[in-house]
Amino acid sequence: TITYNRRRLFQVPANAELLLKTLQHYRAAGAYKLHAFVVMPDHAHLLVTPTDQTISQTMNLIKGGFSRRLASKFPVWQRGFADHLVLDAAHFESRRAYIHQNPVRANLVSSCELYPYSSAYRSPAE
Repeated sequence: TITYNRRRLFQVPANAELLLKTLQHYRAAGAYKLHAFVVMPDHAHLLVTPTDQTISQTMNLIKGGFSRRLASKFPVWQRGFADHLVLDAAHFESRRAYIHQNPVRANLVSSCELYPYSSAYRSPAE
């Protein structure tokens, strides 16, 4: 999903962390299984399995929940989102790798484990 006008909203660490908190809140509430994620400066990639709702309802929950928490006077998200049906275990792994490699491809980090707004992140203490 993409921010409105590709605004680099998540370049601000507090905003990226707020989206992560929002994701974890709804995951903990049982709205979906969160398999992988990355929050880029102007978009986010999520690998989720909804529990008792559609993918559209799940994304509305995440995007709306974040927008309410952010309380911006400006639009936050572009309408809609791109979704991909995962067909099998190999496809799942390729999507997960794609998500995790996103900050590397964008030249934000040299290794996906170094990007703090990703499920691939490993803190230096680990």
